[in-house]
Amino acid sequence: MSGLVSKAILALEDGTVFKGQAFGATESVAGEVCFNTSMTGYQEILTDPSYKGQIVTMTYPLIGNYGVNDQDIESYQSHTSGFVIRELSPVVSNYRSDCSLNEYMVKNNIPGIQGIDTRALTKKLRVRGSMNGYLTTEQDVSEEEALEKARDWPGLIGIDFVKEVTHKSAFEWDQQDQVSAAFRLPHGPTELDGRIQRKDLPAAEIPIVAYDFGVKYNILRMLRQQGFKVIVLPANTPAEEALRYNPAGIFLSNGPGDPSAVSYAAQAVAELIKKGLPIFGICLGHQILSLAMGGKTSKLKFGHRGANHPVKDLDSGRVEITSQNHGFTVDADSLPSEVTVNRINLNDQTVEGLRHKNKPVYCVQYHPEASPGPHDSSNMFNEFRQLVEKHA
Repeated sequence: MSGLVSKAILALEDGTVFKGQAFGATESVAGEVCFNTSMTGYQEILTDPSYKGQIVTMTYPLIGNYGVNDQDIESYQSHTSGFVIRELSPVVSNYRSDCSLNEYMVKNNIPGIQGIDTRALTKKLRVRGSMNGYLTTEQDVSEEEALEKARDWPGLIGIDFVKEVTHKSAFEWDQQDQVSAAFRLPHGPTELDGRIQRKDLPAAEIPIVAYDFGVKYNILRMLRQQGFKVIVLPANTPAEEALRYNPAGIFLSNGPGDPSAVSYAAQAVAELIKKGLPIFGICLGHQILSLAMGGKTSKLKFGHRGANHPVKDLDSGRVEITSQNHGFTVDADSLPSEVTVNRINLNDQTVEGLRHKNKPVYCVQYHPEASPGPHDSSNMFNEFRQLVEKHA
């Protein structure tokens, strides 16, 4: 790439074309164009497997000012298809930064477009809904070709992206990734670079298995912080194989795409529910657990992506400010009578939490591990430990 003066094109399936300046990799990608309202967290977004197949628009106008560092990644690689922003910060101002956002995107083959009216794009997506798009920073691609590519992309519905992001073999979290000792505390700043030493971690005394549908590393950090010995399993692991680890509990992770396309996971979870083990699900894990209990899911118009979504706990009346990233939702009317909705989104009344009335099974649609993000819900990991201990 020759610099930030090269042209870039973002074409939408409805015929709209945005023209701006290229940054990041010289590449062309198709994907679902969506928007995220967070002011920070672009590094976590780029490395969150839940964004597989998506071209993400940031609504905050200035992105990249604190650079990218090696500690705050959420996965083994980047997963976002493309990145859309109003303005790329020319200056990186953070002592933890290892490189600039532009350098990171070049290295990880992510194309970006800046200099477009992201407010107009976001308004269009809110009115029309998330759309298929095509982002190109290659100089020989015409607007007409980009529009054709956007219209030809099949979309997310019915596509299994989980199989593309899950780890291919089982591993214990501490043994697999050195970053596991550098988990971020759920409340307040941590010393120096945000790390605490391995000697400060509680003993890994409670064995659990975590189904990896596209798991974020901070989920694994926070499970480990609670004293869990976390065995991470590929998404297609049968129930009988998961039980061979003699887990005291089951965790179901976040992940990308259409939950109904991951039928093998719902089948495995349905078998695990019958065993009576405590089960906790987040995001896609919440949706898969709902399918396993007999519910159905559907696609939202433009999804929930941001760090300020209000969720009401219907049992306590408490409102939590949450971080969210999903394009599908659980249909409340489809749930069987033994499953109760205990949390709702106050913006649109969609389902944000479920629990089984007779089994130690519960889940939430949002991200209590969010970092950066609000920490109103971070105690849910401690609640999972208490539930596991109760049913030990």
